[in-house]
Amino acid sequence: MTPKIRIHLADDHQVLIDGLSNLLQTVSNFEVVGTSLDGTTVYDDVMKDKADVLILDISMPKKDGIEVLKEFNEKEMPCKAIILSSYDDLKIIKEVMKLGAKGYLLKNCAGENIIEAVEAVYQGQEYFSDSVREKIFNTFRDNPKLNQNAIIENPILSPREIEIIILIALEYSGTEISKKLFISSHTVETHRKNIMKKLNIKSTIGLVKYALKNNLINP
Repeated sequence: MTPKIRIHLADDHQVLIDGLSNLLQTVSNFEVVGTSLDGTTVYDDVMKDKADVLILDISMPKKDGIEVLKEFNEKEMPCKAIILSSYDDLKIIKEVMKLGAKGYLLKNCAGENIIEAVEAVYQGQEYFSDSVREKIFNTFRDNPKLNQNAIIENPILSPREIEIIILIALEYSGTEISKKLFISSHTVETHRKNIMKKLNIKSTIGLVKYALKNNLINP
């Protein structure tokens, strides 16, 4: 029997919580195990509920989403958090990703993406709304070697893995990639190893060849 993914919802709007809860519980292996309306209770609530995934509003009262993530970090408790926000502000995205958030969804499209986001984050992947991913991607799009017409889709690789390949092919270092995508150097290295395993590629040169062959960058 497939174990249920235990989900905790933290938002100060009960209507949003109810809507997301109803949507999430249409998935047979999802279980909404608790909710929080106040940022000061999120940490204790998540620990009590033994939640696998936290869906967290960035604008919680008394203690906002960033402060909540800091609390998890200070107490050295890993948290697979998906941030809900009304803003695609790169400074906020950068801050929450540094604090360990695994996903970032805009509220205006949360209903469309939340199920896929929970599944991805639970499996250790990252997940961003399309507009957020595009905004991040635009931070390095002005590189003349990047093929502006490249289709950033692949049945084997995730959009994030495609971005990693492009940046490696453009000769960005692991540290530079982590800064561009607002993720840790460890996460970059994990992505790189997963990509090489998926594509059966043995070296960085092989990744560059893949990028060229698939028209991700210009020669």
